[in-house]
Amino acid sequence: MAGKVEEITLSNEELEWIQMRRDFDSLRQETVKEKMLRKIKSNPLVPIGCLATAAALSVGLYNFRTGNRKMSQLMMRARIAAQGFTVIALVTGVVLTYGQKSDKE
Repeated sequence: MAGKVEEITLSNEELEWIQMRRDFDSLRQETVKEKMLRKIKSNPLVPIGCLATAAALSVGLYNFRTGNRKMSQLMMRARIAAQGFTVIALVTGVVLTYGQKSDKE
């Protein structure tokens, strides 16, 4: 009995059902985590800019609280530069994505 293969016949309705399941599986919605990872991979400079902005803001606020005005001012200027970098990275990513979509059409 080990080498015996049984042939299965399927009706058209059953084949359509299998195909419909495959189609719906391909339309599966991505989770928030999957979407975030996809966006980070497509434009990695934006999260880097966000982290740099948060770091400069945190260090600047800490120095403001401890009374180190010079360092606090420097970090606030660094925060503005990091925000500018983030905005430029975001705009560049949008332009590149739009350019890739135009090329496909």
